[in-house]
Amino acid sequence: MYYFLYSTIALFLGILVDLLIGDPKGWPHPVIAIGWLIAHLERSLRRLFPETKRGERLAGIVLTVMVVGISILLPAAVLWCSYRLHPMAGILVEAWICGRLLAAKSLKTESIKVAYALEREGLAAGRQAVSMIVGRDTERLDEAGVIRAAVETVAENTSDGVIAPLLFMAFFGGTGGFFYKAVNTMDSMVGYKNDIYQYFGTAAAKWDDFVNFIPARVSAVMMTAASFFCGRKMREAWRIFRRDRFCHASPNSAQTEAVMAGALQIQLAGEAWYFGKRYQKPTIGDDIRPVELADIARSNRLMMATFFLTAAVVLALKFVCVFWAVTFF
Repeated sequence: MYYFLYSTIALFLGILVDLLIGDPKGWPHPVIAIGWLIAHLERSLRRLFPETKRGERLAGIVLTVMVVGISILLPAAVLWCSYRLHPMAGILVEAWICGRLLAAKSLKTESIKVAYALEREGLAAGRQAVSMIVGRDTERLDEAGVIRAAVETVAENTSDGVIAPLLFMAFFGGTGGFFYKAVNTMDSMVGYKNDIYQYFGTAAAKWDDFVNFIPARVSAVMMTAASFFCGRKMREAWRIFRRDRFCHASPNSAQTEAVMAGALQIQLAGEAWYFGKRYQKPTIGDDIRPVELADIARSNRLMMATFFLTAAVVLALKFVCVFWAVTFF
């Protein structure tokens, strides 16, 4: 019971850490460490397993198990030692972990850089800025394409970078946050359907689809509610969500993108280039008006409103549970 109270306080403080500090340059970040681990294990496993369909899939499964296992055990050990030392030490360490695993402020900062680059330095700078936050090729994008890519990234990462880790930490503490980030980082590094990762990345991609299934839908529902507080068209956001939430190869990625498209009354997705190859994706939303530079700021306001609303609901429920446990037990 006491750890549940401590983890609730830590999560609250972690949210403040993310909002106030974000991701300062030069500071160590857990995701960088997870990425380093994935890269080194990938090289080793590719040498150990044969370059066949079966061999690469087995290597991918071993990678997933090892990365998830290490990403759970190490932070769990650190938190156990911290709480054994003193409850306040544990709370502070867990708060720091929670704050570093949330990405609301950094997502806003990096996407706004795209708008600034486009407005002040032109299309080439905008392409360079958006290339830092998207996985697609950006050299062919026009100004509308750059804006659309930034808005799509804010929409998708509202779930992947903000709400999903928040939910995992609400239920499983800082260790749960590390688990989620391990799975999500593996998918972003090896979960591609190309010649290199077609089989090696299968396990990581499947895990990511499974882990994000509920958080993506919670994020979409909360974003729909948040659109009301942002002065957007909530009814339209819900309509497009119901219609277009599966217009993506992933069962989860279009959930929040559909809400964002409906709330802003723009059309997202469509043609995109990855690793030099053109992919024609289904469009999401109705082409009611052309995208414009201000849509990046609008998408960020909706993302932050979704974060605040979800955090308020999660923390309220956790504190109610603590109060109930203290009162009746």
